[in-house]
Amino acid sequence: MNFLDLLRAVFGLAFTLGLIGLAAWAVRRYAPQLMARLQAHRGERRLQVVETLVLDPARRLVLVRVDDEERLILLGEGRELIEPRQPGGAK
Repeated sequence: MNFLDLLRAVFGLAFTLGLIGLAAWAVRRYAPQLMARLQAHRGERRLQVVETLVLDPARRLVLVRVDDEERLILLGEGRELIEPRQPGGAK
């Protein structure tokens, strides 16, 4: 294997890795908008995550909207605690 073959192999590898890096960048940059656009065509969704709050590495609070009702869920430590529903639909 002469020097020219080695140089060609190195440039081929660099070009291939560059294409993979460019594809990864494009997916990270444009995939969220594309996925949101694709999901919008499915119709109105009933479940929506409104907000999340990380309390510590093991627990997080998640505010979820189901239809027109919001529920607060505590996730972590192998269990989920859901805010009890108040009678009369008080918010």
